[in-house]
Parts: sequence; structure tokens; C-alpha cells
Amino acid sequence: MATKSRKSGSGKSRRPAKPKPPDPDSPGRGRWLARMRPLRRVLRWLRRALVTCVLLLLGWIVTYAIFNPPTTPYMLSEKARLGDIDQEWVPLAEVSPVLRRAVVAAEDANFCTHWGFDMGAIRAAISDGGTRGASTITQQMVKNTFLWPSRTWPRKALEALITPVVELIWTKERILEVYLNVIEFDEGVFGIEAAARRYFDTGPEALSSSQAALLAAVLPAPKLRSASRPSLDVATRAKRIQDGAATIRRDGRSACFED
Repeated sequence: MATKSRKSGSGKSRRPAKPKPPDPDSPGRGRWLARMRPLRRVLRWLRRALVTCVLLLLGWIVTYAIFNPPTTPYMLSEKARLGDIDQEWVPLAEVSPVLRRAVVAAEDANFCTHWGFDMGAIRAAISDGGTRGASTITQQMVKNTFLWPSRTWPRKALEALITPVVELIWTKERILEVYLNVIEFDEGVFGIEAAARRYFDTGPEALSSSQAALLAAVLPAPKLRSASRPSLDVATRAKRIQDGAATIRRDGRSACFED
């Protein structure tokens, strides 16, 4: 006959004793805190430095929302390389509507409808294996105005961080205005004022639709293409841009920067 096991003591199972909390006055804890103190000072300094950089960058963005950028990092590098550059600021009101539409049709047809990133263009670029570009006018303006032109990951990360902030603070008209004044149209030629006079000996307010399309057609590779002596590829691209400019005018995608 099996016997029942007997429970010892009062019948209650013993629980493991809880570990005692570390003594704040123990020598070991004091040494640990002493070792951590320099690290905490470094982390505190890094946190303050990060906050300072963010505030300075935000102030820079707000300032350029009101005041025209006197120059850009890329302009400075080209001026140092070439000795001089050609650039003169022109307000957006003095840029012909046909040129505005041509540039937007060529570089970012959905400029008025996105928040800085064209997700449809990004998906298309991924599906094509990266053979087509997906940068918006806002991204290009941020890269040319605030950053450096190299294709490094830090630059791309900063561009991705700054772009939505610019879209939040600036108007679409201001984004396009700054873009048209800082973008390169030829070696050492920056902005639409200098480009219009260099190629067609006229101001940006008097450009025809065909001249505007030719200027927009050189933007992907301004050092390799010419608006005044266009190759067959540039001329063909310019014709497509003219058609695209007419399309975005008809369907309302130019409304955010029209007078």
C-alpha cells in the first residue's frame, strides 16, 4: 500500500529569498558611479550639441523662407574651382509661367500634390532597379541650398530629414523660387536669370515655351547639354517637356505656383 508523502513544517512551500537591493553607500556602487560619471558628462554634452544643431538648422530654414540665400555650398565650391560664377537672383513673379511649368513638368510633375517625396516615383524607381530618378524639386532644392552635392549616405539622410521640414514651413512658390535661382544650368551658370541671358539673350520673363522647354531639358546634366545648341536627344526631350507642361496646366497640377 502506497504511503502518502508528508509535508514538512506548516505545509507551505518555501519561497526563494528576494535579493537585497544594492546598498547605495556600498564602496562598489560608489566606484561604479565614479566610472560612469565621465560617460554621463559626454552623453549630456552630445545631447546639448544635438539640440543646438537642430535649432541652428531650423533657424537657417526659417531664415531662407524669408531672405534669399546669398550663395550655396556648391556655388562656393564651383567659384573656387572656376574663379567666378554667373548668378543673379530673380523673384518668381519675374519668371514666365511657361518656364515654371516646363521645369516642373521636366523635374517633378507632381510638385503641387506631394509633401516633399513623390512616393509613386519612388516605387517606380525601385521597380526599375534605380535606373530612373525619383528626387523631387524640394529634395533637389534642399540638396543644392543647404547641403553638399556628393551622393554619400549622411547627405541623403540629412536631405530626407530637412525636406519635410521645408515643405512644412515654406510655401510651394518659395520652394520653386529658390530652386530656380540656385540650380545649375551650365558650368558656372546658376539660376534662371543667368541661364536665360546666357542661352537666349533675354530675361526669364520673356522666354517662349520652346526656349523654356530647352532650358528645362538640360537640367539632368547641365554640364553635358546645351539649350542653345541642343542635340537630337535634348530637342526630343524638350518637345516632351512642352507637352508635359501643357498637361499639368490642363489638369491643375500647376495651380500651386501659378499667378
